[in-house]
Amino acid sequence: MKTLTTGEIAKICDVNLRTVIRWIERGELKGFKLPGRGNNRVLVEDFVSFLEQHGMPIPPEFAPKNNRRVLVLDDEPAITRLISRILRSGGYEVDVATDGFQGGAKLLQDRPALITLDLSMPGLDGFQVLDFIRSTSEIKNTKVVVVSALSTADLNRALEAGADAVLQKPFQNQELTEVVDRLLKDSVQTG
Repeated sequence: MKTLTTGEIAKICDVNLRTVIRWIERGELKGFKLPGRGNNRVLVEDFVSFLEQHGMPIPPEFAPKNNRRVLVLDDEPAITRLISRILRSGGYEVDVATDGFQGGAKLLQDRPALITLDLSMPGLDGFQVLDFIRSTSEIKNTKVVVVSALSTADLNRALEAGADAVLQKPFQNQELTEVVDRLLKDSVQTG
């Protein structure tokens, strides 16, 4: 059972040490005192539960290792249905976002292990979403599979911008499943 000190929690949450102690004293954060010393400790699972209850980001090192959540971000309903169906049949938990703003919010809130990302969308396009993912510490390790009908040059640009893999539309169902399986297997082994 891994525990955290109040100082470690304060650093992770970017708050004052006294704030963490108040959370424990008020019963918001479940903690216990070490015998004889009086120092507080918090079980990692209790800390993660506290973060979830308060809508706070969960640091990647505490995220569940068997995360099978995938976010499908595409503005074409036929494509989102197709990708969702393929991934659900592969045992993944799938959510859908139809624009970049909604996708960004769902990424931060739901912390999927992987996102399939279309590059051509109104408003915030796929390149901007990719930049947002790679520059936001809470979600920068999210695996990204770009699924696009754009040119090979654009797909290569997406890889240079930080995509983990690319698939040209149209694609074979098995191609999508293989890429997602490979990326999430790798992340479980390295995560």
